Amino acid sequence: MPERKFEEILKDLKNKVYHPLYFLQGEEPYYIDAISDYVEKNVLNDMEKEFNQTVLYGREADAMAIVSAARRFPMISNYQVVIIKEAQDVKWFGNKDKEEDKAKDKSKEKEDPLMLYLQNPTPTTILLFCYKYKTIDSRTKKGKLIKDKAQFLETKKLYDNQLPAWIKNYLKDRKIKADDHAVEMLAEYLGNDLSKINNEVGKMLINLKDKSVITPNDIREHIGVSKDYNVFELQNALAERNVLKANRIVNYFEANPKNNPIQLIIGSLFAYFNKILIYHFTVDKSAASLASALGISPFFVKDYEQAARNYPVKKLEKIIGWLREYDLKSKGVGSTDQVPTGDLLREMVFKIIH
Repeated sequence: MPERKFEEILKDLKNKVYHPLYFLQGEEPYYIDAISDYVEKNVLNDMEKEFNQTVLYGREADAMAIVSAARRFPMISNYQVVIIKEAQDVKWFGNKDKEEDKAKDKSKEKEDPLMLYLQNPTPTTILLFCYKYKTIDSRTKKGKLIKDKAQFLETKKLYDNQLPAWIKNYLKDRKIKADDHAVEMLAEYLGNDLSKINNEVGKMLINLKDKSVITPNDIREHIGVSKDYNVFELQNALAERNVLKANRIVNYFEANPKNNPIQLIIGSLFAYFNKILIYHFTVDKSAASLASALGISPFFVKDYEQAARNYPVKKLEKIIGWLREYDLKSKGVGSTDQVPTGDLLREMVFKIIH
């Protein structure tokens, strides 16, 4: 069976087109949770759930328990739902096929209850596996069978340059607009953790109630980004080589380390200076071409143009090296002494500007 897309599976579910077997796997848990949550909340009504909905967790579920739940027939309902959360922890998946095992005892393989069930799933059961952060080995018999029989989804982490477009579509689905600066702030501050974006934006929308357009001020107020002291303002200060402003921001970060972890700051600066490097090597310097190459809105191209004037290629190569160095130092690598993060940031910013 060909691999399905998240949108296709969700659309089928919303149209009440159900299948007996779903296998959702991969690095990005947001899509897995979104489908699982929809099935858990919407396929059955409250009365039907009491008799026909089972949720098992991987560490506690063995193959026999899964099969026993899946083989039951629904009561006062057309379907029963069985959801296996954290399915990557089910021991059955860890028992890989080995040539010697096959040669020794093929009869046991034939008697494997879950293998037998997957070959012929109960049509009135919706069995859904949430296999997070990993992928099943498609070379094994189990992997081949699952890909052949299940509605199969593999999720992948988004690249940083894909985040703004994803956030815009996410907001559009909720009939919310946001200007480019607000979208960039969300992408930079929350990173590519889609579940975190979903939670933080969801809380913000509850607070904003009927507001249809999100502004940078809304994000500062409801997601905890300080108006004057945040990584975006630090980037601007570094782009302008504004020593005073950069040091004020570093002092604020030092005084509020929990809200401004050094690894997050260094990661954002690495992405920022890497984009300036891309700017230099992009032959077509038109706004549209640069926006595409940098993965940003054309609105922000002028900011990178200014930064590129202050940071030639050779300087940028040194900066990227320093960022890697200070990321390791912040984790205690290569040093027996734990240097305060404020001192590390201050020293790093001094090198970047000078």
